[in-house]
Amino acid sequence: MGRALFLLLVVVCCALVAGVSGYEDEWRREDEEGGGEESDAGRPEGVDWFLLQDSKQVVKTDAGNMRVVRGFGGKFMKSPLHIGFITMEPRSLFIPQYLDSSLILFIREGEARIGHIYKDELVEKHLKAGDIYRIEAGSAFYLINAAESQILHTICSIDTSESLGWHTFQSFFIGGGTYPMSILSGFDHFTLSTAFNVSIPELKELLTRQQAGPIISLSNSQTSNIWAGFLDLEHHQKLAQLKRVVHLEEKFSEEPKWSFRKLLISVFGKVTKEREDKKSKGPGSYNIYDRNPDFKNNYGYSIALDESDYSPLGHSDASIYLVNLSAGSMMAPHINPRATEYGIVLRGAGTIQIAYPNGSLAMNAKVTEGNVFWIPRYFPFCQIASRSGPFEFFGFTTSARQNRPQFLVGANSLLRTMRGPEFANAFGVSEERLNQILDSQRESVILPSASVAPPDETVEETMEVEMEKTEMVPHMIRSYGNDMILGFD
Repeated sequence: MGRALFLLLVVVCCALVAGVSGYEDEWRREDEEGGGEESDAGRPEGVDWFLLQDSKQVVKTDAGNMRVVRGFGGKFMKSPLHIGFITMEPRSLFIPQYLDSSLILFIREGEARIGHIYKDELVEKHLKAGDIYRIEAGSAFYLINAAESQILHTICSIDTSESLGWHTFQSFFIGGGTYPMSILSGFDHFTLSTAFNVSIPELKELLTRQQAGPIISLSNSQTSNIWAGFLDLEHHQKLAQLKRVVHLEEKFSEEPKWSFRKLLISVFGKVTKEREDKKSKGPGSYNIYDRNPDFKNNYGYSIALDESDYSPLGHSDASIYLVNLSAGSMMAPHINPRATEYGIVLRGAGTIQIAYPNGSLAMNAKVTEGNVFWIPRYFPFCQIASRSGPFEFFGFTTSARQNRPQFLVGANSLLRTMRGPEFANAFGVSEERLNQILDSQRESVILPSASVAPPDETVEETMEVEMEKTEMVPHMIRSYGNDMILGFD
């Protein structure tokens, strides 16, 4: 049994090392070849592999942009998801498309209107800050920032389980022209003109007018104005308008037969009386800011959503979390027994520490707003807020089931629950001494900072004083800036 466990550990460690090596080789190869697109930032030597910095700008127009941070993976392992950041200017549209990956959208700032196909019907939702919404892979959708002055910021997870594997994900634009090209352009002109029942010159005009990019402004250009006019209608008005076009085409004889309304009908399907009378509600959204924290004390709070809270998460096998730590506090060291965790710093700054299975330090990195990190399943880790202000981070985990993190330190820790002669012998101390140490921390989950967060330069001095008080003499102190690794006899 011991030999089998040892071999299993060796295999897991080799896979992790191979994955890191493969990821590094792939990044370097793309960097040497140009990667198709420039990375937003160079990768310095010795960078922590648990910080995801392979950032690609996949869309950039005057009306907005989309940046994707690729998840951990390489030649030997595929990342379960990537993280996308979408920014849209006021009165802008992310044109209709579908993806080879499902999306879980989180509205960070602003408000959005999203329309997509659900059970063969057009469903529209109004989303506000804090809302979470899922779009299934292969489902046509569009995203609108209808605000007159506020920029829309959206964070999304990009599920790779159904990805074609060509890039981080693949967009199939339904609308488009010369940039981006519509997928309709891939068909023979004669075939497509027959399908639309229009002439080839009319077809060419339809497929060459749009050149503003995947995110367009609704405040200028004829194509944009057509979109703006259609999208400003109420849902029932859109359906009624499409219905009139289907049954009363002659009434719109002044419009070219290739009109944008006809393209809408070809994409979203004919509108029947039954569809008009029975409006599909579609899946709802879930606002994480409206939820009471699952845990809260004087030092911060945490929220976790799984499929029992928002059923669409089960289709992506993902969960969502939000943590807010007050200045100087820490999320106690813990492990995720069921899932890998991906996180995005929303506000403030802090430090993330991760430990290897052999008990050595894997990472001790400072992170700030916009940084993306990942924590492998089973690896112990903690997050520590800086003393300058609150530290807020949001993220996704790779399981829709309740994660049930296991805390290693604190009033609710594994050590507290399992304490006894077994752990005392494992640490080589008496049960009485073990209990004294374990009972010293009365808080759980989110802990106050040590010595009320002393200044950086006094950390080592303060820790030495505390160790003298507890009659524990360090035989080794190694300092890397603010990092401390302690060993005890």
